[in-house]
Amino acid sequence: MPAQDNVRIAPADGKLGVLIPGMGAVTTTFIAGVEAVKRGLAKPIGSLTQLSTIRLGKRTEGRTPLIKDLVPLTPLEDLVIGAWDIFQENAYEAAQLAGVLEKTLLEQVRAPLEAIRPMPAVFDQEYVKRIHGPNLKPKGSKMEHAEMLMDDIRKFRKSSGASRLVMIWCGSTEVFHKPAPVHASLKNFECGLKNNDPEISPSQIYAYAALKSGVPYANGAPHLTTDTPALVEMARERSLPICGKDFKTGQTFMKTLIAPGLKSRMLGVSGWFSTNILGNRDGEVLDDPGSFKSKEESKLSALEQILQAELYPDLYKDVYHKVRINYYPPRGDAKEGWDNIDIFGWLGYPMQIKIDFLCRDSILAAPLVLDLVLFMDLAQRAGMRGVQEWLSFYFKAPMTAPGLYPEHDIFIQLMKLKNTLRWMRGETLITHLGLEYYD
Repeated sequence: MPAQDNVRIAPADGKLGVLIPGMGAVTTTFIAGVEAVKRGLAKPIGSLTQLSTIRLGKRTEGRTPLIKDLVPLTPLEDLVIGAWDIFQENAYEAAQLAGVLEKTLLEQVRAPLEAIRPMPAVFDQEYVKRIHGPNLKPKGSKMEHAEMLMDDIRKFRKSSGASRLVMIWCGSTEVFHKPAPVHASLKNFECGLKNNDPEISPSQIYAYAALKSGVPYANGAPHLTTDTPALVEMARERSLPICGKDFKTGQTFMKTLIAPGLKSRMLGVSGWFSTNILGNRDGEVLDDPGSFKSKEESKLSALEQILQAELYPDLYKDVYHKVRINYYPPRGDAKEGWDNIDIFGWLGYPMQIKIDFLCRDSILAAPLVLDLVLFMDLAQRAGMRGVQEWLSFYFKAPMTAPGLYPEHDIFIQLMKLKNTLRWMRGETLITHLGLEYYD
């Protein structure tokens, strides 16, 4: 007997518009990758929505469809993309400057990339100090800038023929700010936009414009955006999904793999030193102490939550955790993350783990952008509003309900994601208890 859906999911009819603030290395790698996959030039490696299966029912039933065959996701052929950036280069030129992808591949997808030209951006030098660009909105109040973005959204919807939209932040990391009184309510926030409150950042203006336009919003950077009462309130009032923050790509991805393993064996940790070198625009931005502070807060939180020192003081109460990011231009997008982990085992005897992860930041981030776009659109069509904690799998600092600690263990996050998809389709949730096989 077929399962009964727990939610009504509207069909993925028509085009899905993807609006992206920031058209740098991550965005151009995402766009070029989608175009390459559509043309059969490459496989969508790293994407759950395209490659992952999901087990349904008992292990003996042998039901393991692809995720994209379980839930109605938008096909890649129906994606249309628009972006804002402070630089004027089209997506092809921006991809060349980013230096992530080989020229031979870029040439094969040159035409669709050249067709994407960035709209003038909302930008505030106080929030991103290390880069400057000419492609900016005219001067005006923050509310006027929000209205300009809403006009861009309307025009893009019309020109692209998109029936639905999603916005995902792939721009630079803004300087660290804590929530202020202007973020306490939607009323305060809208007054702050009109009065040019300095605590309202460009990313918050983009998020406001998206939500006001009925567009779900995902935050791929570590700074404060939708994780404020004002914008959470707005998302719920307008029945829109939001999620974030900070794409889980390189070093933190490794931490959320290794730390749960150490904890599962009740092995102690006395120190965890992490340092990175990278040379792309992200590295240049993070060379500023204010932007680095946003990233540092995001990167530190995962380990602390996974280890739960308050529950296991003998193992983790005195962990010395240090994170460093170093801007090193020769490395480009090929980031290198070094970890030295000092652990201890039986009777307190010390051991060490060394990790040298020579990764490609944008190559790891691009499939996350794709999955988040498709899953956020799915959530919207399923009527799922507010914070989408089931998408924590993709973030370093996942948003949660107020007062609820975030789950950082990547294996628990994946189980939550897949169980949410099972729940949508009325399938039995998987607990891995397995006693039924031995009765």
